[in-house]
Amino acid sequence: MSGPPGQKPALRASGSPKSRFQVDVVMEAERAEASTGGRSPAPGTDDLKGRSRVVVGFLDPEGLGSAMDIGLPPDVSHNGDTVKSDSVSLHSTGTGHTHVSDSQSNTYYMRTFGHNTIDAVPNIDFYRNTAAALGEKLIRPSLSELHDELDKEPFEDGLANGEEPSAAEEAAALAAKQAKGGTIKFGWVKGVLVRCMLNIWGVMLFIRMSWIVGQAGLTIAIICMATLVTTITGLSTSAIATNGFVRGGGAYYLISRSLGPEFGGSIGLIFAFANAVAVAMYVVGFAETVVEMLNDVDALMTDELNDIRIVGTLTVILLLGISVAGMEWEAKAQIVLLIILLGAIVNYFMGTFLTVEEKEPKGFFGYNSAIFLENLGPDFREEESFFSVFAIFFPAATGILAGANISGDLTDPQSAIPKGTLLAIVITGITYIAVALSTGACIVRDATGDLNDTVTDTVNCTDAACTLGYDFSICKEGGCQYGLINDFQVMSLVSGFGPLISAGIFSATLSSALASLVSAPKVFQALCKDNIYPGLGMFAKGYGKNNEPLRGYVLTFCIGLAFILIAELNIIAPIISNFFLASYALINFSVFHASLANSPGWRPSFKYYNKWVSLAGAVLCVVVMFVINWWAALVTLLIVLALYIYVSYKKPDVNWGSSTQALMFNQALTHSINLTGVEDHVKNFRPQCLVMTGYPTSRPALAHLVHSFTKNVGLMVCGHIRTVRTHTHSVILATGLGRLRPNTLVLGFKTNWSDGHMRDVDIYINTIHDAFDLQFGVVILRLQDGLDISHIPGQDDSSLEKPAGTVAKEMPVTVSVAKDSDSDSCPSKTTSLQNSPMIMVFGGRRSLKSPCSPLSLRDQRLLDTSQQFRKKQGKGTIDVWWLFDDGGLTLLIPYLLTNKKKWGDCRIRVFIGGKINRIDHDRRAMATLLSRFRIDFSDINVLGDINTKPKKTQVGELIEPYRLKEDDMEQAEAEHLKALEPWRISDNELELYRAKTNRQIRLNELLKEHSSSAKLIVMSLPLARKGTISSALYMCWLETLSRDLPPVLLVRGNHQSVLTFYS
Repeated sequence: MSGPPGQKPALRASGSPKSRFQVDVVMEAERAEASTGGRSPAPGTDDLKGRSRVVVGFLDPEGLGSAMDIGLPPDVSHNGDTVKSDSVSLHSTGTGHTHVSDSQSNTYYMRTFGHNTIDAVPNIDFYRNTAAALGEKLIRPSLSELHDELDKEPFEDGLANGEEPSAAEEAAALAAKQAKGGTIKFGWVKGVLVRCMLNIWGVMLFIRMSWIVGQAGLTIAIICMATLVTTITGLSTSAIATNGFVRGGGAYYLISRSLGPEFGGSIGLIFAFANAVAVAMYVVGFAETVVEMLNDVDALMTDELNDIRIVGTLTVILLLGISVAGMEWEAKAQIVLLIILLGAIVNYFMGTFLTVEEKEPKGFFGYNSAIFLENLGPDFREEESFFSVFAIFFPAATGILAGANISGDLTDPQSAIPKGTLLAIVITGITYIAVALSTGACIVRDATGDLNDTVTDTVNCTDAACTLGYDFSICKEGGCQYGLINDFQVMSLVSGFGPLISAGIFSATLSSALASLVSAPKVFQALCKDNIYPGLGMFAKGYGKNNEPLRGYVLTFCIGLAFILIAELNIIAPIISNFFLASYALINFSVFHASLANSPGWRPSFKYYNKWVSLAGAVLCVVVMFVINWWAALVTLLIVLALYIYVSYKKPDVNWGSSTQALMFNQALTHSINLTGVEDHVKNFRPQCLVMTGYPTSRPALAHLVHSFTKNVGLMVCGHIRTVRTHTHSVILATGLGRLRPNTLVLGFKTNWSDGHMRDVDIYINTIHDAFDLQFGVVILRLQDGLDISHIPGQDDSSLEKPAGTVAKEMPVTVSVAKDSDSDSCPSKTTSLQNSPMIMVFGGRRSLKSPCSPLSLRDQRLLDTSQQFRKKQGKGTIDVWWLFDDGGLTLLIPYLLTNKKKWGDCRIRVFIGGKINRIDHDRRAMATLLSRFRIDFSDINVLGDINTKPKKTQVGELIEPYRLKEDDMEQAEAEHLKALEPWRISDNELELYRAKTNRQIRLNELLKEHSSSAKLIVMSLPLARKGTISSALYMCWLETLSRDLPPVLLVRGNHQSVLTFYS
């Protein structure tokens, strides 16, 4: 087997042709030992240790053998092309995942690649869900396992380097796999076709079809309309069923995985209930036949109504016993019932050709054109109408989902559901039409059953029966017991052997009842497993190898028994019609919705559907609901709506990749693109804030406050950066999509600026300059106790933390438009990444905190202060010091705040600067402006003494450490120092802007005088001309202006109008 030195080892030859992706076992260890003379392997071979553990190959569906029985790729098995190494093993990690591993002495060579690699080729087992029913999920090598340095252990949940599972572990994995294979699965004939036909050939076929023909005539419009609804729904069901693996749950599973838990949860509950009521309908139909037979021999136990209840109760108990015995027994019973049913149908059609003179007085004359023409038109009686008759017939068509309802028990649901369902619709539709035509051509509507009612008056007798020698005109007065309209058992009369029709009725009703008794618990069990409705989890438990929902069977039995006690078939049938129609409407709408969303994940292998046909089917179902019974339809829709609202409110923690999500993305993308072509307008301005919070849990007060005025209004993006200026500039430029991009930069006040390096202050101030250069507004929040709580142990969200030594280079999470309730603020310390605003991380390092220890008083006060904007603010004021016109952002933000529930009790007070001799004029002018802006205010204060000399003019202690003091040094030395430390304050600058410095001092005095009790102060941010005013002086201004005050929000818009009084 070994070749010349340096030559690549040859692959094993075989007599049979091989796939180009075939995997061979090569005993490399022996070859390596031979080539090295028994020496230790080269250091480079350590690359294989602990990493060559996932062995995969293309799945060969034609060669599924013992390898697939244990979840191995088909290539790793005994066949003509491969050899199975003893070192190949299977182990489970206990998480539902399976790894295939080999020892370091054996490696697998891919013929295509020609070199050793753990990079996996495509395999179906990589794409399974964790709880896959048809095989265990295999784990492909992760990107880090292929890319990270070798000193990192790639398999966190696997075995250690080179280790293999023990024999006991391997045996346990195989045993678990074999145990799964013990479940009973059905093919498309036994699982779908038989069930659908038995359910559709229900009670209506034998004991109501003739009555429907007598009432509605031979137009067969009722059958065609019902068949149209079921055919469109069958096509839609086939499309959904072939768009991925289908599990148990029937209509609920199909709708919930397409439209999401809201629609699926609401329709699943009423669909399960409808199937439970259907049990009662079919059992009552069976009981009616039994009681009528008892009545014929005068063997009633009490009276007809109570006898129906007694027989129905005994029957449903028997059916419950069959169901509880298991799906296998239920399936065997269905086959027996199908044989009887087919025999009864054949018996009926044979009987239509066998005319017997004794049957003529009861209305059966064989095929006759006169009878056919007479029955062609409708003859509605007893206040019946086309749609009331349709309401009674339609439940006969509701069996189309009988196969889909046990989708979890089908071998291949994707293939079985389309074939079985559509073929059943075709066969049963033809059968119903044939029965309708034959009864309408053979039997008259009314007959007396009296042999003596022959024709005596040929002038007044004009019915079809008259041409055949009988006069049944007395029936017009009522009282006749025979004919299409009067005799529900007329098909027994027509048949060649009457008792076989009775057996067929028993078979049809019992099989349909049995199918519904199985379907309802299966659907309800799937619903309960998903935990959509808390409190119903007890019904999710299954028993036995087929996971039988025994508790669901008992619940269905109780519901069915309650409706059996009604004992009136014509009352029960319309009740479930609307529930089934609502389910069909949503199935059709699911296909339309999924097609409209145009998601790449919508790829049904069944191609014979059309989204517009599905939409038409959905509309038709809703129309038919209202036509059958408008108030019942309204009640059904209200129930669906109420359940939808409940599930939406509860927000179940599921993500099924529904078409609702796909359409939401599609619409968002479309609208975002459309917005790029829309010019900005002042009326549509929204504050879109880029909030430099770090992690949102680090500065919760900043995040909470911005969230309050952007909620349901604008965009809020939280940014976390490492080097403030460069990365902030990058974030400002990169954040957003089209028009959905920030226009306002929000910063926290740099509380500890005087304690740190002045280079950081310079970066901080230049960040503000950069924002203004990019035409951004700037907002700065200052709390006297500070904003940053990241140093307090236990305050970081564990979901945001990274292990020590991990560098998060960029981690976009999500964009929050704040669509939650007023009681929910922006992310707090319990907020997960999925619910946070967008967090853009640039070069941040995160380490785990030490265990919590008692907090200092300062930290406790800081922690309390950080949550102040999360609470309802109560009565108070928001004082707006609108000193400079920045376009209106300084006024817009407090207005937006007062529109929120938390700030609703606060009133806006406006402070403006003015001249002492024009205070009243300035107040009236501002009041006029605010009224035109339609902004409510409680008071307007005009300050005429802003420019007066402050009481305390000395700020030397604050400024002194940052002065350049160029007069005390040579000019060259001063210039050199200024170049090295541009933030320093020159004497000339200090003198030139002394008046502006004094103004900040005076404003702070006025703020303390007028706004010391305000809930929030919103004030115009003073501007510093770039390149003229040093960073230190500007920071001193901000410090002087905002110190020792309630929360201060310094705001400066980009001087473009954000308010307008035009309509």
